Amino acid sequence: MSTRNKPAWVALAAALSAWAQPAPPSLKVSFPADSPLAPLSVDSGGSRADARGGAMVLDLHTALTLRNSSQRRIRGVTLLVQAQEFSPGGRGSVAVPSLDVRPGETFPVRIDLRLLRPLVAGGGPLAEVSLDGVLFDDLSFYGPDRLSSRRSMTIWELEARRDRRYFKSVLEARGPAGLQREIVESLDRMAPRLDVQVIRRGRSTAVAAQERDCQFAFLQIPADSPIVPVSGLAHVAGSEARAPRIEVRNRSDRSISYFEIGWIIKDREGREFLAGSVPASSSGPKLAPGASSQVWEDVSLKFAREAGQPVAIEGMSGFVSQVEFADGSFWIPGRNALAPSPEEQRLGDLYRRHGLPVLLNELKKF
Repeated sequence: MSTRNKPAWVALAAALSAWAQPAPPSLKVSFPADSPLAPLSVDSGGSRADARGGAMVLDLHTALTLRNSSQRRIRGVTLLVQAQEFSPGGRGSVAVPSLDVRPGETFPVRIDLRLLRPLVAGGGPLAEVSLDGVLFDDLSFYGPDRLSSRRSMTIWELEARRDRRYFKSVLEARGPAGLQREIVESLDRMAPRLDVQVIRRGRSTAVAAQERDCQFAFLQIPADSPIVPVSGLAHVAGSEARAPRIEVRNRSDRSISYFEIGWIIKDREGREFLAGSVPASSSGPKLAPGASSQVWEDVSLKFAREAGQPVAIEGMSGFVSQVEFADGSFWIPGRNALAPSPEEQRLGDLYRRHGLPVLLNELKKF
């Protein structure tokens, strides 16, 4: 091959290589005409689609740019991402709390999900992004709320306001050095979270013979808590807890439509780990003032550290993490050292990554 013709061959080889690379899967962004958010750009360059047997696996790594087209500040957004509505693994969601987006401002949202859909021929987008909800600074809400995102985002925002008030009070009373000590202590005492595998069809036969009853111990109940846990029990073997069951009483003068009990797992070395929560059913009857109710799930839960190492369950404790009243208002507890809110974790991570000046500027925004 002559040197004179080499550039043409190089260009042809590059074109063939680019043609052979799989194109990123197409993604449709579909917001209602009256949506307070307007999609400006979609970058799916990091995504890919692979055929596996009779299914297609979508690895979505997409950056959206959205604009606040409303006249109010936005505090939270939840997006629904669907490859197929009714197939297992066919849909997911992305929630972004602790925002402060003014009218007309733009902000990014990352979508990093793996979804499944049947392998079918034909064109069109392989997945669709829709809006499940937007929370504004006055706690009003927009959206279909198919994922109960109104409740989740309102609770996150109430917790965020509570924690920011606390850190601002520390700054006012003890100065920047005192705030720094407080945030470092917050990072040190945060209980690590566990990976939880949910088995919907009862217990594992391998551990059935080793099961023992483990009672819940409840943390100190705040005086203003509308819910009082009465008793709790789960069948435990090794790192697996089956059929958690908790009885509670409504001691307030208002009907309650929903509540959650947070879990903390203690291992044989006395270390404590956050293990999620036991939610009450939002489709059941309201819990009237003075009435009692039992929350239970017919599932088995397997707990492991992030590295996949099982956690041998020695004890369990619980606390009331949130309550929604029938009138749509909410109650949240005070700050819990073992169960930090998403906002406390975000502020701690901001300090760890960028230092005290950036944390101070962040607290001034709100």
